Amino acid sequence: MDETEFWKIVDAAREDAEGDAEEQADLLVERLTRLDPDSVLDYARHFEARYNRAYLWDLWGAAAVLFDGAGEEVFDAFRCWLIGQGREVYEGAVHDPDALAELLDDFDAEIDGDGEEIGFAADEAYEALTGAETPDLGIPMPGGEPLGTPIDLTDDEALAARFPRLWERFGAG
Repeated sequence: MDETEFWKIVDAAREDAEGDAEEQADLLVERLTRLDPDSVLDYARHFEARYNRAYLWDLWGAAAVLFDGAGEEVFDAFRCWLIGQGREVYEGAVHDPDALAELLDDFDAEIDGDGEEIGFAADEAYEALTGAETPDLGIPMPGGEPLGTPIDLTDDEALAARFPRLWERFGAG
């Protein structure tokens, strides 16, 4: 599976789920179980690589603006959700997290941003196909701190200064 195929699967599931992350996760599992186990592992590698690539201070700060605060678990689920939003939103946000102000049509912290189940879709599909847990994908997890310049995720002034467009549209201030 190449990157284009990966994003086609993500996009089709999101569109059919009409933006509902839980429904999208269910659709991903359903569609991945139509593939062979090796293709599911390819999908999982693409997902994991993007998940790790999004381990950035600036994305964590953007999540803190969107959620009015974001701990580690919220940020982990947000990165899965971000991948679930498709290539354009994901790549745009990784390149410039403040661009989420334009990339997102809307954002409701009560229903958006939690893609934890999207992150488990490949594991569920692989287990359904093989009866076994997903093996090690050979992709190193990011260690320690996120990449980039640290930011105090509880400092509204710092968040507003770092993400002016996002803060104006979605921030608490």
